[in-house]
Amino acid sequence: MLQTRVIPCLQLRGESLVKTIQFNKFGYIGDPINTVKIFNDLYVDELAFMDITATVEKREPNYKILSEIADECFMPLSYGGGIDSLQKAENVFKIGFEKMILNSAPFYNLSVITDIAKIYGSQAVAVAVDVKKNFWGKYEVYSNSGKVNQKRDPKDWVKMVEDAGAGEILLTSIDREGTWKGFDNVLIKQVAEATQLPVIANGGANSIENISSAVKDAGASAVALGSLVLYQGKDLGVLVNFPDREKLEKSI
Repeated sequence: MLQTRVIPCLQLRGESLVKTIQFNKFGYIGDPINTVKIFNDLYVDELAFMDITATVEKREPNYKILSEIADECFMPLSYGGGIDSLQKAENVFKIGFEKMILNSAPFYNLSVITDIAKIYGSQAVAVAVDVKKNFWGKYEVYSNSGKVNQKRDPKDWVKMVEDAGAGEILLTSIDREGTWKGFDNVLIKQVAEATQLPVIANGGANSIENISSAVKDAGASAVALGSLVLYQGKDLGVLVNFPDREKLEKSI
């Protein structure tokens, strides 16, 4: 197991895996079950699944596909998408997922974090903080799959969710997501310094060196990968893979 967590972060749209670019344009990746089987064979330590349309469509998680994923997966699983109550979280926990990732719901009901953490522990609650720069270069937090600008400073928001009982932050740069332009280390550093919670850097990873920089230079506690583990390279075809473990160990 790697000392620093390197987590494939996979996007569900319906019952298919996709990969977005800046939370917008998306490409088809394939069947999530087949992808899980490949990650099993690659001995990945942890997987995160995000249903990118559940909240926008105002529907519950797709429990059927989540059950199929949990039945096939050998490693710990996290899930985000459409979780806005303790009951819905419990439904997904019962399927076999170990952690809920909340994004939109806490803006309208901050206590949902506390409700879940009281029963399952803070380690079972992550908050996805999706951030985009405005016209003047200021970071602002978005919800609803990047469609609603909450007009909050990410540093202030992570303090609020930490106080509410969250156990970690999944920090995504919307501007970098799916672009292969590298992590936004300035954003990562600002957020990491604003909270005591572990910060998982997400959005833009393009190399092992880039992963190392996010951890060593910016202060990320872990990294989440999308395009880097789903494609052969930038503008190349789909190839489910994982960075060389020996090189990762040496770099992070």
